[in-house]
Amino acid sequence: MKHAFQSCLLAGLMALGVLSAFAADEVKPFSEAEKRLFLADQLSALPKTVTLNYKFSKTGTLEANFEDMATLKVADAKSGVKGRVTHVNFLTGERKIALPDAGEAVGNPVVMFYLERDIREMHRITNGSENYYRKRIRLTLEDNAVVKPITIHYAGADVAAFEITIDPYKDDPARSRYTRFANKLYSFIVSDHVPGGVYQMHSIMSDPQLPAGSKPMIDELLTLQENAQ
Repeated sequence: MKHAFQSCLLAGLMALGVLSAFAADEVKPFSEAEKRLFLADQLSALPKTVTLNYKFSKTGTLEANFEDMATLKVADAKSGVKGRVTHVNFLTGERKIALPDAGEAVGNPVVMFYLERDIREMHRITNGSENYYRKRIRLTLEDNAVVKPITIHYAGADVAAFEITIDPYKDDPARSRYTRFANKLYSFIVSDHVPGGVYQMHSIMSDPQLPAGSKPMIDELLTLQENAQ
């Protein structure tokens, strides 16, 4: 299972929820961050058919700012199959990210779309290897993620959630190759009390040449909207 997760993440095509069982002595256990972000049952409590909407925004000083949307369509799988059929439309037009649909998803595939887009963007602005950036994110989630309980406000109520934060390039031995773009923090907020289990994903890239508190070079935010259909 761990090998399957790693290889799928490196390929950027992880179909959440279809990972097979694994021998405990083959690899070390999943971290709390990996369990909450990738392996939690985030879809089973949803209606038979539903569309979840997410607002995406990009701001910052490096490039043009924009707003866009992502949608997650969820339906029942075939009888006897664990998980749900999912289809994600992640952004629109030239910005759209396409990955295979998951036919037996347990976890929310929007996470993988967000990460895959982020990795492609890192490649675009640095010309570095996409696989390298995937590896940095995977290893940080595995070994150096910070997970803390928080409270969020959703649908008129305060509900319990967890925030997962990572700084995948902080201690990267190859950081000098892309120093200007290495100050990048990620935050993922997950909760059993919001549809689809994922409330928000956020990344902020700050300019190391500017004082702390300066406007970020890139600030990208994806947030679940309350208008599920």
